[in-house]
Amino acid sequence: MVRETKMIDEKAIAKRFHTIEPYLDERMRRLFVANESLIIGYGGVSLLSRITGLTRNTIMSGCEELKSNPQQNLETGKMRKQGGGRKREIDKDPKLVEDLEKLIEPATRGNPELALKWTSKSTYKLADALKEMGHKTSSRMVGVILKSQKYSLKSNQKSLENSTSEDRDKQFEYINFNTKIFQMNGNPVISVDTKKKELVGEYKNNGKEYSKEGTHVKVKDHDFIDKEKGKVNPYGVYDVQKNQAWVSVGTDNDTAAFAIESIRRWWNTMGKEIYRDSKELLITADGGGSNGSRVRLWKVELQKFANETGLIVTLDHFPPGTSKWNKVEHRLFSCISMNWRGRPLISHEVIVNLIASTTTKKGLKVMCDIDENKYPQKIKVSDNYLDFINIKRYDFHGEWNYTISPQKPT
Repeated sequence: MVRETKMIDEKAIAKRFHTIEPYLDERMRRLFVANESLIIGYGGVSLLSRITGLTRNTIMSGCEELKSNPQQNLETGKMRKQGGGRKREIDKDPKLVEDLEKLIEPATRGNPELALKWTSKSTYKLADALKEMGHKTSSRMVGVILKSQKYSLKSNQKSLENSTSEDRDKQFEYINFNTKIFQMNGNPVISVDTKKKELVGEYKNNGKEYSKEGTHVKVKDHDFIDKEKGKVNPYGVYDVQKNQAWVSVGTDNDTAAFAIESIRRWWNTMGKEIYRDSKELLITADGGGSNGSRVRLWKVELQKFANETGLIVTLDHFPPGTSKWNKVEHRLFSCISMNWRGRPLISHEVIVNLIASTTTKKGLKVMCDIDENKYPQKIKVSDNYLDFINIKRYDFHGEWNYTISPQKPT
């Protein structure tokens, strides 16, 4: 038996393909090439793969599709079956996004409470760092992930931020490094600050919430303070690792004594139970306010707290003009504001309940209580008294970074 030999004009096939290719979508290209290979018969798949550049698997898939129902498992307007195509690396590697966020956190700029941020690290350097961590990725994939996380990419240039310190980024990296060390050792890291003062009473609260048509919450048409109800100072203590928080709603002055009392309540109510074996605590705080780096009473009260608990307390303050990067701001306070938007804060009980009911998709848990203690202002701390504090200042910006250890009993 003699096999019939077919004369195959490869140039004609190539010409037909290149002529029609610009008008074909992905599916039609696959079917056109598969049809040509079926006409040729034996060896057609290999030949068409060499001529067109399509893979053998793609052509063979087209052949199977032509032999079966062409519309099977395809929706109108779809070029592939549902789930078709190569899996993205981000889908195969769930830790990729998490590790990328850790890399860019100390180099992130902008306002963390807004949707848009930007990083000063290039996608190429980030991709190299991720590869060293064992991830399979590229600079293009890093760019895609950053965009999905609402980051904007900008070239290296001077920042027009209001920070007066040249060591702003170095302090951010210092805080980030210390946070990782404390967490690796199983020690707590808390972010602290005072939320803005709030009027108590039937006052307008910014924001809107759903209500039945025709119903309106009536509030006062002015913001004169109610002498009986006054104002409150919510002081937040946010556990960075556990995504939990304590808020003390103070009814008196926002002083360093009030701030430390809030931290004390967090420790006695939440922290001590979670971190039973911990001997150290890291606090990240703003550079100003009741927990400011220059406030003498803050250090005095910290020493009392260290003596009471036996904890070695390390402080890392944020540089001037960067308070919004303290995690308590955008992981706790902004969530509280969203939770009570459009609702008048008519009483202390309402405020406590609204704060305690604050949750997020990431599982934020908040405990809250009123603090009706009196905290007098303008308490002076002498140089001699300050000298007794058991403080160690670090070489890098000792005014921002220091540790206060328990004093030995005399």
